[in-house]
Amino acid sequence: MSSWKRFLLNLYYQGSRPYRVGRRLRGAERGNLPIVVFFYHRVADEHPTPWTVPNDLFRRQIDWLARHFEMISLEEAQRRIGEGRNTRPAVAITFDDGYAENCRHAIPLLVKRGIPCTYFATLWNAQRGLPFAHDQALGFDFPANTIDQLRAMADAGIEIGSHCRHHDDLALVTDRKRLHDEVVVAGRELAELIGHPVRYVAFPYGHYLNIRTDALDMIRQAGYLGYCSGYGGYNLPGEDPFHLQRIHADPDMVRLKNRATVDPRRREPPRFRTRPCVSTSTPDRDKPAPCCSTIES
Repeated sequence: MSSWKRFLLNLYYQGSRPYRVGRRLRGAERGNLPIVVFFYHRVADEHPTPWTVPNDLFRRQIDWLARHFEMISLEEAQRRIGEGRNTRPAVAITFDDGYAENCRHAIPLLVKRGIPCTYFATLWNAQRGLPFAHDQALGFDFPANTIDQLRAMADAGIEIGSHCRHHDDLALVTDRKRLHDEVVVAGRELAELIGHPVRYVAFPYGHYLNIRTDALDMIRQAGYLGYCSGYGGYNLPGEDPFHLQRIHADPDMVRLKNRATVDPRRREPPRFRTRPCVSTSTPDRDKPAPCCSTIES
């Protein structure tokens, strides 16, 4: 973000704070406070990308969130959404893809502070130790988490979720058997490998047209507790708790503050239309991840 745009956003954030505080107090009284779910990808200092947050900024973001919000798990978020009542500002933290560098500082910080986290890992990369295609397309070979790292995180209390077998756009998968392998079988294999239940699925890319009704049917029938999208949006009490809408944790402090305190410009969370059918195209594993490259302010 340019310094000029950051200045304007900070001015907007500060100017709208009285309105946000008043709305939060009213929401607490009514029990209808939104629940914010953030998702990170890579936390590291080297080779910044649009989906990389520096270690010190991550720490400062977590510090700020922990001071102003109750840090809850996805399961607790679902409970409040399903009960139709939330009286305390709350945030849940998640990660996507599965970068080995997250084990240096970010995950140990969350474990040390007892902050719940759901970590969605892509099985194919974890099993083979290979970098992600969307990073290679930019000339980077960031290491993926290994199965041993995922198992160690699970042993330490981090909830491991499935980011499918491959980091592909599931809307382009034409074979129903392969779709089942991506959203169901891969999660079962991951659970066996780490020795812990895998209860949640996050769609790769996670935008409107990447989410399909037939894949959601498979996820429900397989017994998962829920799934995560990645196009932005707040989770309101009384909505369907099976779908957890998430907002990207941008590598900029004022953006995170703006989103966490419920941006008045986005009072109503976006509503998506699931894709009922498949394309005849083949997945393009080399395109940059749209959940990262199309982030809004």
